[in-house]
Formats: sequence, structure tokens, C-alpha cells
Amino acid sequence: MTSHAYPHLLAPLDLGFTTLKNRVLMGSMHTGLEEEKDGFAKMAAFYRARAEGGVGLIVTGGIAPNFRGRLAPFGSQLSFGFQARKHRQVTDAVHQGGSKICLQILHAGRYAYHPFSLAPSAKKAPINPFKPSAMSVRQINSTIRAYAKTAALAKKAGYDGVEIMGSEGYLINQFLSERTNERTDDWGGSRENRSRLALQIVRAVREKVGLHFIIIFRLSMLELVDKGMTWDDAVYLAHALEKAGVTLINTGIGWHEARVPTIVTSVPRAAFSWVTAKMKAEGLGIPLITTNRINDPQVAESLLANNEADMVSMARPLLADPDFVNKAAAGKADRINTCIACNQACLNHVFEQKRASCLVNPQACYETELIFKTVAKAKRIGVVGAGPAGMAFACYAAERGHQVVLMDAAAELGGQFNYAKQIPGKEEFAETLRYFKNRLHDLGVEVRLNSQQSADSLAANGFDEVVLATGILPRTPAIDGIDHPKVLSYLDVLRDHQPVGPSVAIIGAGGIGFDVAEYLAESGPSASQDKDRWLAQWGVDKTIQQPGGLVSAKKPQAARQLWLLQRKTSKVGKGLGKTSGWVHRQTLKELGVKMWAGVSYQRIDDAGLHIIKDGEALTLAVDNVIICAGQEPNRQLQQALLSRGLSVHLIGGVDVAAELDAKRAIRQGAELAASL
Repeated sequence: MTSHAYPHLLAPLDLGFTTLKNRVLMGSMHTGLEEEKDGFAKMAAFYRARAEGGVGLIVTGGIAPNFRGRLAPFGSQLSFGFQARKHRQVTDAVHQGGSKICLQILHAGRYAYHPFSLAPSAKKAPINPFKPSAMSVRQINSTIRAYAKTAALAKKAGYDGVEIMGSEGYLINQFLSERTNERTDDWGGSRENRSRLALQIVRAVREKVGLHFIIIFRLSMLELVDKGMTWDDAVYLAHALEKAGVTLINTGIGWHEARVPTIVTSVPRAAFSWVTAKMKAEGLGIPLITTNRINDPQVAESLLANNEADMVSMARPLLADPDFVNKAAAGKADRINTCIACNQACLNHVFEQKRASCLVNPQACYETELIFKTVAKAKRIGVVGAGPAGMAFACYAAERGHQVVLMDAAAELGGQFNYAKQIPGKEEFAETLRYFKNRLHDLGVEVRLNSQQSADSLAANGFDEVVLATGILPRTPAIDGIDHPKVLSYLDVLRDHQPVGPSVAIIGAGGIGFDVAEYLAESGPSASQDKDRWLAQWGVDKTIQQPGGLVSAKKPQAARQLWLLQRKTSKVGKGLGKTSGWVHRQTLKELGVKMWAGVSYQRIDDAGLHIIKDGEALTLAVDNVIICAGQEPNRQLQQALLSRGLSVHLIGGVDVAAELDAKRAIRQGAELAASL
């Protein structure tokens, strides 16, 4: 498979005893299928789709080598022959799909979410309620043997190799770092002693599996925590790993407890590729894999062409589009369903013990359940509202063979996504709109914009079914003076771009309130579009002079003085995504936004917004008050259509208006299309 557009990305990679067909690695990602009933059959279909989509090498989610290393009490483990037999379904499916696959071996160490956890020292992680026990030398030796046994079972199960997880703050990383390793025996203290576990595991695995088996080591190159590994530690270990028999080194960035974001939407594309390039300059003789926020074939191609890495790892982009590689190779990169790094259906689900999926691709991890069969009899279906729900339904219904007409009163497709893409750090949302526009065109969906619909116009069109995806109407709270000229709705700001003064109060601190605050607080171009500025703002040192690679963060300049207010007494931003909410809160804090909970609103007048906070009456002398106080479903058409005897379906915000939820909207559109 070669392409004039991406010659480096699609070039084979010779590993000596085997060759990978291209330079795309599907990075490790836990899906939750590992623990589900019939999960291995579902996982086989999931990975097979990515293998058939052209990926060169796949790495599974983390599997523990023993009970104490499990991430959770019922987490995945591979220690016995009967477990290996289940994995056969996965490896056979991937090989039939034309790819290779490695099993990731991950011992959670102090990140294990159960009371049996072990670590080099008895130090509790700040993100875990369970305190680990310090490992005895006997436990260390039995853990080394457990890794080797898991690798041997992986080989028996048909895997082409293993990835040994040595980064992100898991057990091996805990031994490598003085932050977590306070031992005074042979397994702590000096660099050589702290590296001993990693090297002994690799040697034991290599001895067990023989020479013709891939061993990837995920090496922590930039820790982003205090008292992390030094750059010299990482270089020493990389050379020692090569001697110990590692085939490939994968780049690990950050620990889970680090307070620097590494993969959310606001992280610039390929923000950390310089770390891999820095290691490339250290003269290793084995290929290096770069990673984090690489979601575009041209970005990946450039990294390889500039010799910053030998291979590129992408995990979430292959959840979003299993055919990513094939589309790139066919010169159809504009047809890729791009990962927008929102984390809403993937990581957030996994952290909530739910099955992972994908906001922009609800079929991810549901390949055997959400199926779009060609219909025996096509229907003529009218869809009103061309936001995420309407566009998703129209595409999936047309894919099944229905004749679909998509209508919207607005002049452009996309609904609320057109406002989201303007928020600093959410520029990727424009990619989803580009994907849907092209998909609608390719499937022959008739699109009617600037087309206000009524019950009469829809009835006259002779539709067999009408799908209402008309979204929401902003809720107007009952506050005295709500009609004052200084009051704006979020649509006035994001849709109509009305002028906003230098001091602003925002009423409502849900997702939209946070978005409006970021939009109004950021000055100039977004830092997510400027790698060096972004790294400086988060205190990342490209020279890695301090252990962990942190320096003082450079405060961004705020464009306005802002108050973000909510009636609820809970922490402001509590309802935001589990893996990304803290990033939004920290960003606003750095921009000087005052986030107040437990506020009651008295009135709005020429003097500003009058509130009561902590029993005290205050007046915020602001130029504008912006209302982000929730939504109501926009159901004006529903009753009139039902009274005419039309078959009507509601999807997205018009069905449930609680906080704008594109994940639910797109999934609802897909599920309805699969059922009609």
C-alpha cells in the first residue's frame, strides 16, 4: 500500500524477523469489552475493523500479569491457559484482517483501584483512595516471572508481540521514578537500581518468547510531575532496553496524576513529538514511536518525513474512523471521520466502568450490535434540523438505502457545532462538520438549507417518516431586569457575534457557560494552535532540565474580567467530563475568571448584576450579563405533525435538552436509522 500523498506513513517497517506493512500503530486503549460477557467476540469485531482499515500494528488495552496488578478488582488478567484461548478470537480476527497485534502487559502498581495494590514504596497516589503495600523482594521476583508467563501465553494465543507498559505512572514507571521509589535496597536509589525491574522484565520476556517476537517498551520520556525521571534517566534506560532485546520503543508522556493535559482537545496536534525527536538524536539502533494528539495523516507524514520518529501511534483516531489508513492511502483524507479529542465516549466511559465508544462514531465497540443493513423497501424520510443528530441520522439512514431529505432553517449545516468550533481549544469540531458535509454529499442526501419548515410543508412533501432534530431553545431565567440592554444570550455572542464589553457576568456554569467564558477570556489566537505558547502556558520545559520536565507556567493574558456564576452550591464545573473538566477549570483560573457557586440573582439594571453570595448582597458592575442557563426542547412542530397523522421521531436536544450532548444526539440518530 503506497500513496503519493503519504509515502513515509505508508512505507513498510522492517523489524528484521518480520515487517509491518506501514508506520501506523493503533495505540493501546482499554475499551471495557475485556471484562464484558461475550466481550472477546465483540472485541474481535472491533479490532478486525481496524485491521481491515489498514492499520500496520495494533496494541490491545492493558492486561494485568497477575491479580495484584489488575486495574480494578474484576479487571483483565492473562495468567492461565484458559484465558489465552479467549484471546485467540481476537488474534485470528486481526490476522484475517491483514494486520498484526501486540498484547499490552500493564501492572497498575499504586494506580490499582482495589485494596490489594503493590508499589515500590507504600505511597498513595493522589488520584486513588487505596494505599499500596511496598513490594517485598519475593513479590518483585514473582512479578517478573508473571510478566514472562503472560508474554508466553500471549504468544500461544497468537499475538505477534507484547507491549510492556513502562510509562504513565504505572508499576514499572513507579520503580523508575524517585517520586514513588523510596527503596534503599537493590531496587531503589541509583539510576541502575531504579531501572532494574524494567530491564529484568524485558530480559525474562525475551528469554521466554524467543527472538522472533515483537517487544515494544512504552518508555516514559516526559513525566510532567515533580521528582520525575530526568532526561538522562530516560536515555540510559532506552539504550539498556535496546541491549536487553526490545524491538521498538514507544513514547510515554505524563503520568495520570500530572496536572498538565496531554490528550484533550485543547492540546495542540502532535504537541509532544519533539520528545521523541529528542530521543531519536540519542543514537538508538531501534525504531521509535511518537504519540499524543496525532489525528491527521498529513501531521503524521510530516513527523516521519522530518525524522522525528519511525512510527506514529494513534488510538482514539482509530476509534473515530476504523478506515483512517485506507482513506489516506486512497487520497481521501477529507473523508476521514476525525477524532476531536473530546474524551466523552471513550476515556470518560472507561473511567466510569462503562464500555468505551466514540462521540463521532457510535459504532465503535458496537460493531456486532449497531448494524446498518440495507433495507428491503426504501422509505422517503424528512429530517428537520441539520445539527449533529440530524446529520448523523441522515447519513446512516441513507447508507441503508432510504431516500433522505435533510432540512434546516439556518444557512449552514452543523447546528450547535458551529458555535462549539469557535471556542479556543475546540477548533477540531470543524473537522466533524467537514466529515458530515462530505458524507451527506457522497450518500446523495438532499440537503435544503435556509428552509424553514411547517407542519403543512412537511405534510405536503409526502414523507413516510419525519425525524425532528430541531434541537433546543435557550432557557430564559425569571430574573428582574432580564430584558435590560446589557443582557445577551450565548447565541447573541457565539452565533450573532454581538459586541461584548470588558467586564462580564455569565449566568450558568454548565458546559456552555464554560465555553462562553473561554471564548471571551482568551485574547488573540488560541494557544491550542501554537505549540510553543501552549507548552509555556502549561509549564512544560522542552529542554527537560528538571526531573519531570516542568517549569513555571507562563500566565496567559486575559481579554476581559469575567464572573462565571451558578445557583447550585456544588463545585463550579462539577458536571464537566471526568477526564477534561479539570483542564477547563484550570484554564479559566489562569485567565483570572472568578467562578462562584451558590449565587442567587436579584435583578439586572444600569448598575450591573445584583446578587446574593454567602448571605451578602453584592453588585457586579459589569458591562454585559450573558445567559447560559440551560435549554428547553424545541418541539413546536411535534403536535401539529402528529395531528396530521404523520409518523414522528425525536432525536437529540429536541428529545432531551439537558446540557447539550452531541454524544447522545449522534448515537440516537444512528440507533434510529438502524431501526427504521
